[in-house]
Amino acid sequence: MQNPLKKTLFALYVLVIVCMAAATVVEKYSGTDFVRSNVYGAWWFSLLWAVLTAAGIIYFLRHRCKSWSGIALHLSFVVILAGAFVTHVSSERGTVHLRQGAYISTCVMYDRHNQPHDAQMPFQMRLDRFDVQYHEGTDAAEDYVSQFTIIDHGKQYSGKVSMNRIFRYGAMRFYQSSYDNDMLGASVSFNSDPIGIPLTYTGYALLFLSLVYMLFDPHGAYRKLLRLSHLKKGLMMLVLLFALGAGTGSAQAHVLPKESADRFGRLMVLHNSRICPLQTLAVDFTKNLYGKSSYEGYTPEQVLTGWMFYADEWMQEPMLRLKGAAMRDRLQLPEYVSVGQFFNSAMGGYTLGPYVQEYYGGNHDAFHSQVAAIDNKIQLIMELRNGSLLKLFPYTYKGNTTWYAPTDSLPKTMDREHQQFVRSIFFLLSDYALTSDYAQMDAVVGKMLKYQQKNGGASLPSDRRVAAERIYNRIPFATILFMLCLAMGVISFLYTIIRMCREGNGANAKGASGNDGLSVCSKRLHVSFFVVNYVVLLLSFCALTYCEYLRWTISGTLPMTNGYETMLFVAWLVQLLALVCGVRFRLLVALGFLMSGFFLLVSHIGQMDPQIKHTMPVLNSPLLSVHVSIIMMGFAMLSFTFINGLTALLLRLVSSTAQPKMIQLQQLSLVFLYPALAALGIGIFVGAIWANVSWGEYWGWDPKEVWALITFMIYAVALHTRSVPQLHRPTAFHVFMTLAFLTLVMTYFGVNYFLGGMHSYA
Repeated sequence: MQNPLKKTLFALYVLVIVCMAAATVVEKYSGTDFVRSNVYGAWWFSLLWAVLTAAGIIYFLRHRCKSWSGIALHLSFVVILAGAFVTHVSSERGTVHLRQGAYISTCVMYDRHNQPHDAQMPFQMRLDRFDVQYHEGTDAAEDYVSQFTIIDHGKQYSGKVSMNRIFRYGAMRFYQSSYDNDMLGASVSFNSDPIGIPLTYTGYALLFLSLVYMLFDPHGAYRKLLRLSHLKKGLMMLVLLFALGAGTGSAQAHVLPKESADRFGRLMVLHNSRICPLQTLAVDFTKNLYGKSSYEGYTPEQVLTGWMFYADEWMQEPMLRLKGAAMRDRLQLPEYVSVGQFFNSAMGGYTLGPYVQEYYGGNHDAFHSQVAAIDNKIQLIMELRNGSLLKLFPYTYKGNTTWYAPTDSLPKTMDREHQQFVRSIFFLLSDYALTSDYAQMDAVVGKMLKYQQKNGGASLPSDRRVAAERIYNRIPFATILFMLCLAMGVISFLYTIIRMCREGNGANAKGASGNDGLSVCSKRLHVSFFVVNYVVLLLSFCALTYCEYLRWTISGTLPMTNGYETMLFVAWLVQLLALVCGVRFRLLVALGFLMSGFFLLVSHIGQMDPQIKHTMPVLNSPLLSVHVSIIMMGFAMLSFTFINGLTALLLRLVSSTAQPKMIQLQQLSLVFLYPALAALGIGIFVGAIWANVSWGEYWGWDPKEVWALITFMIYAVALHTRSVPQLHRPTAFHVFMTLAFLTLVMTYFGVNYFLGGMHSYA
């Protein structure tokens, strides 16, 4: 009976994973409402989970598990699924649209298939006030706040909701949802789940405690694993190589002296919905056009001011990078062209114009998409030339600060002297630039700085934040560190290959001649090599830590809010783990170089946005930082198991005596697999709390959530070697761990750049 039960359980387990994975793909093409109704909310999906749970309970009881952590862990899954079922069948959720001063007693409710219908509320609600709170001096929203009154049987109760702050009334929980364009109305969502939420939270708490106890249980499998003598020996591993090309060109256009351009870069500007040094705008502008932060030895500030004051000359500079081959092939263009090349009076002016119209007319093939991207870059240049990009002039009125460009419509409340200063300042600067009177130009820039300090009010960033941003702009941390880490990884890999070959030959030679001197010398060289590697990794970690500190100082929030920042954070975690564990497991130092170098390389060359922006209000929660950091820690540890797997499989291919090393690598992978799964489980638990506080759903079947669960379920198989004895064999184990890494890739990159969803960083 047990064998058929095992096969049934395994088939159900695989079927659930396949259904969830397929649903995320179907959602991309058929929409979220479709999969919510026909998959996640369908009777057969709930039945599938119920049958899997029942089969799992029977199988677990027959195995008679004696580990308290194992019992609690599996029980937590049963409780979580029970809570999810209760929520599915008994919870109520809806949305009420409020208008300021109006008494509302109706709402829109959603059934278990996510279908809306009108309903009557047991009380009335009235919106008293709705506010959008902005970051000082910008148009970036900091929070959305609705204040309302509940009228229930003649009694009035005041309520207030904002992002990540809910209001409870009886069994109902209210959340900020959306607002009307006239700012006189707001939509507030609510739910009522008095049984499902406590039951699910109980399951999550049990999951949290059991996962932590699993790592510290003195009689558990993990503690026994750590006591194995094989894990005290150092091994080494393999890696990836990447090369980067560079553009060519010869800058002949006029520029300001570096000192004058640098002084100009110290001005503050409204850019990316935040107040930052003009240097930041210059860096982003240059990267946007050229793909790098400098052009032919010129600083970003020199490039920006060059386009401002000597635009005609810069129009002929080949600094506009054409990334896509489709556009280059069709128009017979090199990788780098000048902007002026797209303006030809003999051919009717702007030569890309007809293609741009075709793009916005619906033709989105590769060629037209690349044309649209280049058109956006040219429009950015036009905005700089006409001055609309340069919001350099703050004006504070009644405590509110607004930043204006010289071509903006200035408020009537601004006195005439200030208006004249804003309107004429760039004409004066242009005259000084064209006559090379840089001393007078520097003096005018000094006056602009004083104007900003006098009129910027609370919108101006602190001196500490400005200093941090200027340092961050000057040092390309990701570029330097990815090259360093990959180079050190390659050196370590080559050294390992040579050492392994010498050790194999040395054993035979020693038996014949007893040459111990060479062995001692070899050991000293090995120790010295390890010390050098460790010190370099430590220095890399310190530099990356400083980079993270600078981004945190600049943004004011933990740097984990987009794809670029999470890649940096994963690289930081990999290096931290390698340093902490590398003293005992020397393999991890080289592994730390390789994996952190890979993640830094991805952040450097990927389609990720390194620009620092204000965090969206819904993301401004400490729970998010905890959730992301723990999940990323799990991903970092799983990346070690992937490299271990590749190393073991490579050793099996090149050596007939690799079995002992493959066993050691298997044990080392398990050392990281246990805490990695604990981190994933705890991260999911914290994320559920954050989601419930933010929008009233602790699990929304978003593609990122689904793939995180799939990753957790697949990697968990590797810990069930009693049920899957094939994974006792090193080769099968390493093949499984290598393939399992594909789910992690899908969870992070696949969702971000293919499936989309609320959690997408793309």
